[in-house]
Amino acid sequence: MYAERAAHFAKARDVAEARWSRLANWRLVALVAAFGAVAVGWWRGPGWLVWAGLALGAAFLALVARHNRLDAERRRFAALHAISLEGLARLRRDWAAFPLRTPAAPPDPRLPLAPFAGDLDLLGPASLQQLLGVARTPAGLATLQRWLLAPAPPVTVRARQEAVAELAPLVDLRDGLALAALGPGDQERHYADFLAWAAGEPWLLRRPALRWLARLSSVLFLAGVLAQLADLTALPLWGFPLILNMLLTLLGRHTLATMGQLVDRQDLLGAYAKLFGLVRGAPLRSAELRRLQAALSAGGVGADAQLRRIGRVAILAEYSRSILAPILQLGLLWSFHVADLAERWRRDAGDRLGPWLAALGEAEALAAFGALRHDHPGWSFAQIDEGGPPRLAARGLAHPLLPPERAVPNDIALGPPGTFLLITGSNMAGKSTLLRALGLNLVLAQAGGPVCAAELRLPPLALATSMRVQDSLEQGVSYFMAELRRLKLVVDRAEAARASGGPACCYLLDEILHGTNSAERQVAARRVVRHLLGLGAIGAVSTHDLALADEGGLQDSAVLAHFTEQVDGAEAGAGLRFDYRLRPGLAPTTNALRLMALVGLPTGDPPETAEAAR
Repeated sequence: MYAERAAHFAKARDVAEARWSRLANWRLVALVAAFGAVAVGWWRGPGWLVWAGLALGAAFLALVARHNRLDAERRRFAALHAISLEGLARLRRDWAAFPLRTPAAPPDPRLPLAPFAGDLDLLGPASLQQLLGVARTPAGLATLQRWLLAPAPPVTVRARQEAVAELAPLVDLRDGLALAALGPGDQERHYADFLAWAAGEPWLLRRPALRWLARLSSVLFLAGVLAQLADLTALPLWGFPLILNMLLTLLGRHTLATMGQLVDRQDLLGAYAKLFGLVRGAPLRSAELRRLQAALSAGGVGADAQLRRIGRVAILAEYSRSILAPILQLGLLWSFHVADLAERWRRDAGDRLGPWLAALGEAEALAAFGALRHDHPGWSFAQIDEGGPPRLAARGLAHPLLPPERAVPNDIALGPPGTFLLITGSNMAGKSTLLRALGLNLVLAQAGGPVCAAELRLPPLALATSMRVQDSLEQGVSYFMAELRRLKLVVDRAEAARASGGPACCYLLDEILHGTNSAERQVAARRVVRHLLGLGAIGAVSTHDLALADEGGLQDSAVLAHFTEQVDGAEAGAGLRFDYRLRPGLAPTTNALRLMALVGLPTGDPPETAEAAR
């Protein structure tokens, strides 16, 4: 579908481009002909040539207006073509072909999943955040990031699922939102400043005497100038109001600051007016989307209308940059009148701008999940089960960041409390990928998005992981200490979940404590898992340690599953094939020596050892 849309928009863009180029030539012809006709008619006669030249001048202006509309049209089709190509790249998981869009502010470290985001590829390049890159505004990007890092309550999840299902087929609406968000360009750097200004306290409205004095002085200056031009008086009556205007300009420096907040904001305000209008005007039915539409219509005035209103004021502020600015300011106190209009808007709508942007951010985040649902019709929505012992069951669960044709589905179950899934298997067989697939789908499920599974049932869960652990030379932290700190976070999360009586902890541990010797590793890993079991947490542990559950009180708690490989040939250097299918029981094979042979590392005895043996 994206390919068809890309081809359609490319054709429309090329047609508009050709018409735009032809019209540029006709513009030039009309302009030259207009000047020529007026010049000949003025100096040589006949007089009708002057009128013909004026008519050609009017035609030139009409052609300019049409040329500008064609320019906007070709740019629109080019942008829609690029948006469709992004959709194709997302389907292929061609990460380099579409951008990573992130909020300006880093994630809040207090969000529940912030410490574990790197383990699961939630944020950053080739991540869930990049895959959901349909959101483009700062509010949309921040909302999406927050949803990924903070599980929602079940009632919120169900409301979002309904909204996502409704948005999934609405490709034109989602593309319209993406297209409108392109308008501001680098104006987004003004976003935070303008938001802070809108929520601030007015200065001029609190000084009504100064407002009326500025109006009176402007009128007196204008009247004095007109009186002198009309020869009603020879006296420069405008001189006194001019001096007063100079003094008022010095006193009213705050009005100049207000003008500064509006200069260069037309594109930004116009883009947000379009975005608000698209969300507010769409024929939507789900309760969550209707709630957002109501938020954009609070007080009986639409957010889009209010943004257009302040946008018109911003156009007036632009005159402060023209060559007429000194005359407008000193003669008419332009900054006072523009600030008056701006502060009246701020009084009426300034404190609503934050909630409007929050509603837009939620709409964009839902649209991003809607695009994911549209792109993967085989994915499903998770069923959140409340009450009863925590259990998770998934059918056909796969890794959402892998290309669909490469993602191998598996059935998996976790729980009840007192048990854990122990995944064994040889190197490269798929243990870590399965854990990340499970974690990513838990995040998607509890954010309200679709999951890469045929079916997923789960209770509300507090996810905690220990997978990608790194040492730190800068902080003087060894790899083993880094592992211990990560495990402490997991244990703390499980203890907090138990103490609060909230959602149970779900832990995903990948090859834990392999930064120390094997004897201590087994003892320490068993103690950590036993402690998590005692806290009522459920989870999965992957390991190469086939003896991890043989003793230490874990025999009856471990549910065994494994990955394995197939060998092409019987010799030591034979190739290996992986089907990435999870099977019950303990792994029957290892493959470290075979992998060493495949990359050309020696696997036999050293020559001197072999000679000594002979």
